[in-house]
Amino acid sequence: MKIMQLYAAMKSDLQSIEDQMVQTVTSDLPILSETSLHLLKAGGKRIRPVFVLLSGKFGDYSIDTLKKVAVPLELIHMASLVHDDVIDDADTRRGQLTVKSKWDNRIAMYTGDYIYAKALIVVSDLAKPRIHQILSGAMVQMCIGEMEQIRDFFNVEQSVRNYLRRIRRKTALLIAISCQLGAMATDAPARTSHALYRFGYNVGMAYQIIDDLLDLRGTEKAIGKPPGSDLRQGNITLPVLFALEDDSLKPQLLKEIYSIRDGEGPANSAPAVKLVRSSRGIKPAEDLADRYIEKALKALESLPDIPAKRNLADIARFVAKRSY
Repeated sequence: MKIMQLYAAMKSDLQSIEDQMVQTVTSDLPILSETSLHLLKAGGKRIRPVFVLLSGKFGDYSIDTLKKVAVPLELIHMASLVHDDVIDDADTRRGQLTVKSKWDNRIAMYTGDYIYAKALIVVSDLAKPRIHQILSGAMVQMCIGEMEQIRDFFNVEQSVRNYLRRIRRKTALLIAISCQLGAMATDAPARTSHALYRFGYNVGMAYQIIDDLLDLRGTEKAIGKPPGSDLRQGNITLPVLFALEDDSLKPQLLKEIYSIRDGEGPANSAPAVKLVRSSRGIKPAEDLADRYIEKALKALESLPDIPAKRNLADIARFVAKRSY
């Protein structure tokens, strides 16, 4: 099944989740409603809710139950984006003005905090303490990942291992528990939720690597932000780390990265992006993303042969080939 067909088949339940998110973030304070709804209306792939719903198919499927997992997970993701945009000084996301750009940093930070808190209120309706523990633990790890990223801004000496540990915390973990908690919420067997966690973790690692590749080789229209945004913000991603291993290219690439770091005016990452695109850094990053997808598909093999299993495999393959 193609991805758009899958989303169409899940339209009713996804709309129920969307409606619940709107209801959850709507506040008596008009500006909180305005900023939160601005973020919601910017859209997104809603891949975490999709993973929750598909994973719930391996247990006693109930949209009323699964909403209490899917809504918090997507809200936590969205809140992290609001904070990211402040840290990165980003003006646009998904082709829309960010909250910090349309309002200011203070409003954006409190909007993110508000959405985090609302997410926890929703999941508290689910009488499954282990789910609460896993979710809160993931939030802690996300914060650590964000702090690690700030620490490593313009750090060209960081290792690939550091990068992978960081994206595990920032991205892969939330996708992994989207799969795990969808199964747990519907009382699927423990071995099933464990397999789904491994699937989600590997898809999440590939997802972030591909996101970092798209930032270098995508178009603003396709990715919703100017290419090279990561480099302008000082975020040294996997393709750049691999490009820096090319001794013939390294001196010039370092010069461009330091120019971005030390520049007094608006940063121009175009020369650095051009160097990375022409380097040997792109292919090994693509290959590593492909290996994570292969691991994800392998994790599905032990699961019951139901349509949701094939749907998850289709999503993994879409992630591997996505261009936005």
